[in-house]
Amino acid sequence: MAAYAQGKYALAVSDRSGQVFPYREMVREWNGAWVHTSEYEPKQPQLEPKPVSADPQGLQRARPSRVALPTPSVLNLNPIATNGTTTVTISQDRHQRKTGDFVRLYDVKEPVGGLSIAELELSTTLNTAINATDTTIVLADTTKFPSSGYICIVSSNSTTGLDTTETIKYGANNTGTGTLSTITRGSSAPSYGKTPVSTTAAAHAVGDKVFGSREITIVEQSFINDANATETYSNKFTFVVNSTPSTQTGGGYFVFGGPVNDRA
Repeated sequence: MAAYAQGKYALAVSDRSGQVFPYREMVREWNGAWVHTSEYEPKQPQLEPKPVSADPQGLQRARPSRVALPTPSVLNLNPIATNGTTTVTISQDRHQRKTGDFVRLYDVKEPVGGLSIAELELSTTLNTAINATDTTIVLADTTKFPSSGYICIVSSNSTTGLDTTETIKYGANNTGTGTLSTITRGSSAPSYGKTPVSTTAAAHAVGDKVFGSREITIVEQSFINDANATETYSNKFTFVVNSTPSTQTGGGYFVFGGPVNDRA
């Protein structure tokens, strides 16, 4: 069979415009039309859309989101400073707490300024058993506790090894009898400017551990940032104790500050 001519001098008529063009400048479109290169149009993608599967179903093990409860955080080395007044200063870099929070100290290693570890941690025990509806609480000692605030009762279950905790708000403290009154059972103390979900009122036995907390005031500092704007931050906060300690800085290493109830 003879070979086709190369069409070097031939002309061709476009199927689209009917105009005459050099044969060697003609191309064939997807639909078979014989057109000049200046008229060529590619196939519209929507003529052959790619198959799309249905949206996937929900996760097999989906869970609703939750707000994480506040937890104790480590303070600076020897974070407790007393100055001969009833005001105690706690050092913690960029702590992000707010004035009005209630803070409990954990794992204090040594007395500071004459304040015992029990006084700094506000630890005592329940002196009389209570049920879930009692409206007064008698502790072994409330002389170091604030006149009002929040406590946490920790009841241990020897069978399961689990602790049951309850946060209780009180409005009056009779240090002579160790009685807390004007109470709200199953409460929750503000921490980091927010109030977590409330605890549940429960029965507690004689000798159960009780921990208190103190309302804090943050100590603010400021600096000029790279944008020439003033930024405020805090590396310290203070609270008031019932006695007047001497001037000292201490407390030890790995002392923690946190909510009155760590809900461990």
